[in-house]
Amino acid sequence: MTAASQTKTVLIVEDEMDMRFFLTTLLQTGGFKSIAARNGKEGLQKAKTRQPDVILLDVMMPEEGGALMYQQLKSDPLLARIPVIVLSGVSKRSFYHYLNMLGTQTAVTIPLPNAYVEKPPEPQSLLRVLNGLFESE
Repeated sequence: MTAASQTKTVLIVEDEMDMRFFLTTLLQTGGFKSIAARNGKEGLQKAKTRQPDVILLDVMMPEEGGALMYQQLKSDPLLARIPVIVLSGVSKRSFYHYLNMLGTQTAVTIPLPNAYVEKPPEPQSLLRVLNGLFESE
């Protein structure tokens, strides 16, 4: 546990209950505070009201999925500054291609996430990625 992690809040946006439970437990034992959301719509609402320090975002979810939420986050001046770690079973290459194609349709460049972790995550590796976001603070 790092000193930075003790005060940081992570919004977990994940539709699978088992994965939400795993991530919540992992983050809490790693010293982070966590908030959970079941889909992109709920996640976006919690991001606006809770202003987390980082968002851990699944891509493939029913209803409003993570890709749409990511686009909305990065298009909102109040939320765009929040670092995003994409955690998904979708390959990094496929997601980045999607963002590139989306950018050509909207004429707005959507920035890449701060990190991309493919499922299933290795617990210590995921904690290193999270802690790495706050090392310079």
